[in-house]
Amino acid sequence: MIYFTELQNLPFYGVKGEFLGELEDLCVDPSQKAARVASYLVRTPRKGIRCITYSQIQAISVRAGQTTVPRDEIRCYEADEGLIRIKKDVLDQQIIDVNDRKVVRVNDVDFDIEPTDGHSELRIVAVNVGLAAAVRRLLQGTMSKHRIRLITNALSTRTIQWEFVNLIESDPARRVKLRISYDRLAELHPADIADILEELSYNEQKAVIESLDDETAAQALSEIPTKMQADLLESISTEKAADIVEEMPPDEAADVLNQLSPETSAEVLADMEKDEAKEVRELLGFEENTAGSMMTTEYVVVHDSATVEGAIEALRNFEGQVESIHQIFMIDNEAALKGAVPIGRIVLAAANTPLRELASEALISVPAQESVRAVVDLFHKYNLMSLPVVDEEGHLLGIVTADDVLEQVINKK
Repeated sequence: MIYFTELQNLPFYGVKGEFLGELEDLCVDPSQKAARVASYLVRTPRKGIRCITYSQIQAISVRAGQTTVPRDEIRCYEADEGLIRIKKDVLDQQIIDVNDRKVVRVNDVDFDIEPTDGHSELRIVAVNVGLAAAVRRLLQGTMSKHRIRLITNALSTRTIQWEFVNLIESDPARRVKLRISYDRLAELHPADIADILEELSYNEQKAVIESLDDETAAQALSEIPTKMQADLLESISTEKAADIVEEMPPDEAADVLNQLSPETSAEVLADMEKDEAKEVRELLGFEENTAGSMMTTEYVVVHDSATVEGAIEALRNFEGQVESIHQIFMIDNEAALKGAVPIGRIVLAAANTPLRELASEALISVPAQESVRAVVDLFHKYNLMSLPVVDEEGHLLGIVTADDVLEQVINKK
């Protein structure tokens, strides 16, 4: 194993033993072999940066690099955005460590030296994000490399295999990420993904959101402040933003669209599926800081003549977030709210039991224009998990969930 910190400023010599210069950087060509160092950038005394290809390296160690060609066959370096430069593009960059659910900084890069067809090749093994790498880098140049190794061998080390590292995007920042992170991020809790997003720069957040599937992106965005949600949705294509907003609960979708510019909000709504857009538009029509502005239209409703069997069938056909379903609501032929049945009672009852017999004794609801403060007070007074919202005729419009109330309380602090 050899580390990039040990290779920096390494002296390089030509085929005749003449001094060429010192190592400035290493380049990898992802389009060829992603783990092989494709070229070595050597800073020469008078001719600037020269580029030595991997096939021109006879031998390399922590002491020196030796080429197989004369000085005049070593070409000048020409910038190539298709290459990944270790010092410029990888060292000190942040990457997503999905195992520890956080963003980490690359302190060093680990290599293997492999003899191949009469010359030596460097192959990247991993990026090093642990304490040992940080200390090794700090001490480099202050004492011998051998002594630094003795010191850092006693310290904890943490690496991420190079096969899991790639560029987030090809912009000038040249940020890096875990290649498998987007697949594995989807397996994390949305709150963990949100924590990771908040540690990234704006461009990195944008790149991650664009690369996640729509459902995962929506879940992650739901865990971050609404203003940040809006900023990210403004930064991506309207089509992608619409796909993500469609996956959000309608009340959260309305909240974030309220934060977007009127032009962007209208474009996103226009790109959404007709039914989803209609639900969100209805919620956008309610005044801010009212029960109507807080409620969601994702709930389970059946006719008040239904049985337990019918209620269970309605639950099976429900396409919203099941975590928010605590009750099934009953309405009459005029869509007026008639009762609510806790899920627990439904599970324990026989299939042919009329829902009316299982309904809660006291039906508590709130008008759409009621204040948020009054809604919070009702949740506190009656220890509610959800609260139906009705219009002046008693028609069920939506429900406010405990999560919505908790968010309101937290935001007011």
